[in-house]
Amino acid sequence: MASNRHLGRIIALQTLYEEELRREAADESFDLSVVLERNIRRYRDTLDDVAFIEQLVRGVSRQASQLDAALQPVAPEWPIDQIARMDRMVLRIGLYELQNEADVPPKVVINEAVELAKAFGGDNSSKFINGVLGTLLREKEAAAKKTPAKPAKKATAKKPAAKKPPKGKKS
Repeated sequence: MASNRHLGRIIALQTLYEEELRREAADESFDLSVVLERNIRRYRDTLDDVAFIEQLVRGVSRQASQLDAALQPVAPEWPIDQIARMDRMVLRIGLYELQNEADVPPKVVINEAVELAKAFGGDNSSKFINGVLGTLLREKEAAAKKTPAKPAKKATAKKPAAKKPPKGKKS
């Protein structure tokens, strides 16, 4: 299943890349569903989890501006629109998965994003992606630790249990 999801992420990346490119070019004929179906159809025989790809593409597409807003503070010297398009797509996919895919361990999400960056990004893309997503994960984990737990129920006073003498010794 892991390699199947890796291929799914590649398909999602291709679809989201095309979406941004064509929308930027004001291509009014663009239809995300059509492009997604075309890209899935190419690999249909080797895919088991088409729902994962569809959820990933639609989720990232729908939440792109929120994802960008969350990414920007982590790389303040790189305005989001100046990050290479491929790196931006990989970051969006990785962040979306960190936020929405509880069944995928965060380290796997980051590793997959780094692998996508190595395969499709520039020379330093994988290090950049690893740094940004690693920072976001640490921030998420720190925030989770600071979240107050539900208040404990009031403890009822109990009489302390009597200590038992160590074995072999009589009291």
